[in-house]
Amino acid sequence: MSNYNAVLARNTENAPKGIGPYSQTVAFSHYNNFSAQLPIDPKSGKLVAGGAKEQSEQCFKNIKAIVDSIDHVMSDVVRITVFVKNIKDIDAVDEVYKTFFPGYVPTRTIVAVAALPMDALVQIEALVSNGEGTIPNAPQAGDLIKLTNNTVNAPTSPLSTQAVAFSHYNNLSAQLPIDPKSGRVVAGGVKEQAGQCLKNIKAILESIDVPFDDIVKINIFLKNLSDIEAVNEVYTTFFPDSAIARAAAYVPARTTVAASALPMDALVQIEAVVSHGDGTPPQAVEDRHGLIIEANNTENAPKSSLYTQTVAFSHYNHISAQLPLNPKTGEMVAGGVKEQAGQCLKNIKAIVESIDHVMDDVVKVNIFLKNIADINAVDEVYTTFFPSGVPARRTVGVSALPKDALVQIDAVVSNAEGTPPKA
Repeated sequence: MSNYNAVLARNTENAPKGIGPYSQTVAFSHYNNFSAQLPIDPKSGKLVAGGAKEQSEQCFKNIKAIVDSIDHVMSDVVRITVFVKNIKDIDAVDEVYKTFFPGYVPTRTIVAVAALPMDALVQIEALVSNGEGTIPNAPQAGDLIKLTNNTVNAPTSPLSTQAVAFSHYNNLSAQLPIDPKSGRVVAGGVKEQAGQCLKNIKAILESIDVPFDDIVKINIFLKNLSDIEAVNEVYTTFFPDSAIARAAAYVPARTTVAASALPMDALVQIEAVVSHGDGTPPQAVEDRHGLIIEANNTENAPKSSLYTQTVAFSHYNHISAQLPLNPKTGEMVAGGVKEQAGQCLKNIKAIVESIDHVMDDVVKVNIFLKNIADINAVDEVYTTFFPSGVPARRTVGVSALPKDALVQIDAVVSNAEGTPPKA
């Protein structure tokens, strides 16, 4: 099956081409990775008039236009990520959201950030299933279905599904520190809240018979970045979870983001991407290859005991967020944002090459900037690594980054071979 996969970048005139060198959607295997959509009118290239409601409607219209252009429908959306400038705008966003997802609701993450491109109030991103694979008329597993799941042992919402599986991945809604019985944020500080987020994730995974160590990527959103050490204290009690994972010292890939605010005034929110070894039946027996999680670290990029540089499962590699650190010294590189962006991308390139891939295999890039105005300087460097502008992309401005960096970048990379056990 994997021989028929290809990185397929697509654009439509019915949605904004975007500001910067990136594609509207990049498909690989059974997923379409969308660039985050700003509230830009595709005809004028300008932000639409109005407030958060009008802007969120334009973002969703743009997503729908892209979905339609690749012969999919909105119910093929697996995950929605909403970035707002003001957390109070989420009610206005929800009002619009319901009109685009009147029945089925995908998994969802909501975060308020310090700044968005073009001074927008809202930016929305989608991950969409791709049942046909990425080569027309190829003998791919075309009978895949989307599986949704909710359990009473984790917080439920009419606006999101706790877990949506498609092909070999489970995508989980970001978990807030809510006690599922009371529906309220747990008492205590960030340690107690981080513990509850992870308990909720564990409850969701147990409800679908998936081990906790099948998590391949974790995204942590913190209201105060200085709380990361307290969160890590709790985090290390959950990872590794099993004896096998402890023996291998397996931890998922990870990204930590400073949020200006989170729903319910939470201090922390955690999102997980999880492997799904059996695929989503009905599948032919030959398509259920003995997939395994492959974790990899290289000396040519910064290492950490808290995360793995890249974790592969099935047809994707998930790369941890890279800071502008020199892997030899462990120190921040000298210079400004251009030098720092270059180092982040060098680290990603080193990781990609260490697993016998190339930068053309990157399907999605996420850029976090301390100053959103630095995006032009970052793009100068970015285009030297991605001259064709193929990956889909997200750019947000954050109030702080680890080690007081100016930029942090993570990536999702195709994995053409899949990850069967080595012979």
